[in-house]
Order: sequence, then structure tokens, then C-alpha cells
Amino acid sequence: MQISKTDKPDITPFEWIGGEDRVKALVERFYDLMDLEPAYAHLRAAHGTDLVKARQHLFWFLCGWLGGPQHYTERFGHPRLRMRHMPFAIGIRERDQWLACMDQAMGETAVDAALRARLKASFFQTADWMRNTNV
Repeated sequence: MQISKTDKPDITPFEWIGGEDRVKALVERFYDLMDLEPAYAHLRAAHGTDLVKARQHLFWFLCGWLGGPQHYTERFGHPRLRMRHMPFAIGIRERDQWLACMDQAMGETAVDAALRARLKASFFQTADWMRNTNV
């Protein structure tokens, strides 16, 4: 059963999405799409040949970012997202492909429409802040 934000207005996005299993499904679909969809080829190329580490790190990060267990910070400390991503050229194309891929993954993993809209806005703010090139 999917929890509705209107049923429980004080739940975290982590609870709203359905906990760790649902976050894991979202992350897995996100990286699967990145591998499968030609529209995300540029984004995929930026991730190197092996996505195992990226999948695990995004899962850990999203759990905490959504208000659940702080798996990432317990292992690595503060995420320092911008600093950790500085070695990679992140421009408008990378931002937009990341956002489109995540939105598609949210749709395909049946993230509640209201939560999906809320997350899209938050993801955009973060992804835009991560840009380090104007291309």
C-alpha cells in the first residue's frame, strides 16, 4: 500500500516513497535507464564503465536526503556533493539528462504524483547547483 501525504502530513519523503526497498528500486531503475536509453548516453558516459559504486552511493545518499537512515553520512561524513562532483564536467546537458532520467525512473517505479512533483523541484535545485560549466 502506498502512503499518501494527505493521510499522514508529518511523514518524511522517505516514508512517503515507501522506505529503503522503494528507494533501492528507484536507484536501480535510474541506473538501468541510464544504461538503456540513448537519450542519457552522455550522462552514462560520464559514469565510467562500472555503475556498482554509483548505485550504492546514490542509494545511501537518497535514503538520508529523503529523511531516512543516514547511510551515506555514517560511512563518509557530509556528502559535499559539489566538491565530490568537481572532477566531472557538469553542464546544462548533464543536469537535464540526470533530471530526465530520474523523472522517468520515478514514473516507472510508481512514485506518488505529488511526491514526484516535489522531488522534481528539489532535484532541479540540487542538479542546477552542481553545474560547474555553462555548456
